[in-house]
Amino acid sequence: MPRSFVYLIYNLLLPAVLLLGLPSFVFKGIRRGGLARNFRQRLGFFRHETLARFGDSKPIWIHAVSVGEVFVALKIVEALRTTEPGRRLVLSTTTTTGFAVASETGPSELTVIHNPVDLPFVTSRVIRLVDPAQLILVEAEIWPNLVRNLKRRGVPVKLVNARLSPRSENRYLKFLPLVEPVFSMLDAVAVPFEIDRDRWAGLGVPRDRIAVLGSVKFDSGRASETADGQIAELREWLAETGLPSDSRIVLAGSTHEGEETLVARVCGELREEFPSLALVVVPRHAERGAAIADQLRAAGFDPVLRKAPGGVVPHRVESTARQGSVHEGSAPSASVNRVRIANTTGELRSWFHLAEVVVIGKSFRAEGGQNPVEPILAGKPVVVGPNMQNFAEVVGDLKRAEGIRQLGDETELADALGELLRQPDAGLEMARRGAEIMARHEGAAERTADFVLAETSEPEVSR
Repeated sequence: MPRSFVYLIYNLLLPAVLLLGLPSFVFKGIRRGGLARNFRQRLGFFRHETLARFGDSKPIWIHAVSVGEVFVALKIVEALRTTEPGRRLVLSTTTTTGFAVASETGPSELTVIHNPVDLPFVTSRVIRLVDPAQLILVEAEIWPNLVRNLKRRGVPVKLVNARLSPRSENRYLKFLPLVEPVFSMLDAVAVPFEIDRDRWAGLGVPRDRIAVLGSVKFDSGRASETADGQIAELREWLAETGLPSDSRIVLAGSTHEGEETLVARVCGELREEFPSLALVVVPRHAERGAAIADQLRAAGFDPVLRKAPGGVVPHRVESTARQGSVHEGSAPSASVNRVRIANTTGELRSWFHLAEVVVIGKSFRAEGGQNPVEPILAGKPVVVGPNMQNFAEVVGDLKRAEGIRQLGDETELADALGELLRQPDAGLEMARRGAEIMARHEGAAERTADFVLAETSEPEVSR
């Protein structure tokens, strides 16, 4: 299908889609904060101090969708700063949580912005203001107008750590005549696995523009670095919520709707055999914290939020039912049914180091799964549910090496956790095997930085 016709269809439909999504966007902006800045930047209007940070040295513009992609981008940023220390870098994000993580954890030299709405006149304005040397898209989010406007100006566009699940591939293939003209404009694509080369080639990316570099997400170089101060802070918070220092912690990470109650009930059953067992829940979406607390309380548990509804991390807390009357310095009460909810952003990696066993969410009551590798690299045995479609290749490698435990359904969770708690040495050995199989991805961030800085031949793009 002619590229011009594809863009005509896209630009006719996009305004309607944006209008339909506007109420939800405003609601989330009010709930999460930063709505005014969010609106301005997405329409291409920046404060003077932000404009000054763009400079006149043609920065590398990196785009990441949300928190997971931001962490990948930050690894690449670190590698680029090592290779070219003085290079200006701009990181745009789609979500407000991604923006917050990038602003709080990225280097001070990094300029963080919200990505522009993909309307032709908006993207043209932002491109003119940023004046990038190239655009680096992280994982899979490709904005057609942004890409075309950059290509018209002769600016290279590359896709890195290009992850494409079988489900996404099938969805794209259904609309291949519409997506192929856009994907074919990419100058170069870096993929984690050899199988990904075939997937992207099937969507219109010329095979000679695709390189297999390993997964930046699973590169242990940065993941193995721990924020000791943050870990100490979390340990202190656990003590303040009444957790004895010798407790055995099961961590449910990146959980989705219904999974918090599932793991809480399983841990409640196991506590008869393991009295020192404790559960910490880190939901995938931190703003669900209060709702999770309500669900757990209704199921007979005693939930404690790390971040209170007002957005403050309390010094001393008892339970969500009593937080309003607790004073700093008061002794926390003990509760066998207590579930600690870490409804904060950017702390999951540190939580892994405090756990004995990690259960990965979005794999029992939702589809797709979440990243199982980071806790393995932290030396922890990992249990996942049957729905790990977005990490099929990784989980397949780990299962063949007996480096992860994948369950057939949620009824197997109690037995799996019980076995790992009875045989902690076997769990550590499982994590060691998993980390060993993931060693193939070491250095992926540095290889990707070299890929970003390499010259590319510009594909022909119709106007």
